[in-house]
Amino acid sequence: MTSQNPVIVLHGGAGNWPTRLHESALNGVRKAANLGFKILLEERSALDAVEAAVVSMEDNPIFNAGIGSTLNLLGEIETDAAIMDGRTLRGGGVALLRNIRNPIKAARIVMEQTDHVLIAGIAAERLALESGLDKGNLSVLRRVQAWKEGLKQLKSKQMKRSSNKTIEIFLGRLSDTVGALALDAGGNLAAADSTGGVSLKLPGRIGDSPILGSGLYADNQSGAATATGIGEQAMRLVICKTACDLMRQETGPSAATDTIRLATKKVGIGLGILTLDRRGRFAAAHNTRHLCWAARTRLTSVEKMWGTRVSK
Repeated sequence: MTSQNPVIVLHGGAGNWPTRLHESALNGVRKAANLGFKILLEERSALDAVEAAVVSMEDNPIFNAGIGSTLNLLGEIETDAAIMDGRTLRGGGVALLRNIRNPIKAARIVMEQTDHVLIAGIAAERLALESGLDKGNLSVLRRVQAWKEGLKQLKSKQMKRSSNKTIEIFLGRLSDTVGALALDAGGNLAAADSTGGVSLKLPGRIGDSPILGSGLYADNQSGAATATGIGEQAMRLVICKTACDLMRQETGPSAATDTIRLATKKVGIGLGILTLDRRGRFAAAHNTRHLCWAARTRLTSVEKMWGTRVSK
């Protein structure tokens, strides 16, 4: 299959984006989309485009990925990322990285330079450093302050620690994950994502982002998808594989809406998804208050704080 119309669509996270951050977040996804689309116009691969777009967002402290990642319960940063090639179905993921500036680059190393799909912790950091990736201080003041405020909520008499509490904090305060999908001039699809995870998570927690089928999926025979929101929900539904399976019969926009409608029914609110089908039709759908996203084609340039809102 050959496409004369390359596409990139990406997000900077679902959840509740405070109004004061809207302009910065939209500027961030705009910049990432322009960068990724430029790569596609140069007839480079969809993999190159999604990696570059995610790197741009990892380097932007407004997003919960790379620099600017959220803190876990102990005040530490543990990042996850993954990338997937729709032509070969090969993918690579990393989890629990502590000080690698661009986790998405480490994920691509796992995909292209090892026989594995997912590597975590110290071993993943060692692989990244031995491959020449840069270390970085990922902490920013805004996230530290949010961590301190979150700890106060946890210690209050009104909020006892439970799974519902994590969801409440997420929905009330956070954005989550960055992700990108691309269709290149050769008709190949790719997906990538990166995250600092849910704020105040237990140390060692791994979400959906590095898991093929949950945080992302790409298959030239159907489509590509990347999720954002509460990772535990995405994993229970294998949400991105679900969306891609729907795209064998449905358009990208229809699959996005149907997937979030299913998620709302099965696990409640807390998720967003981007879809891109093999014909270049894309969509953003969510049941959270906001979803920060952008897209570029030869005819379309869009960045928004919401997509198709699915309430039931």
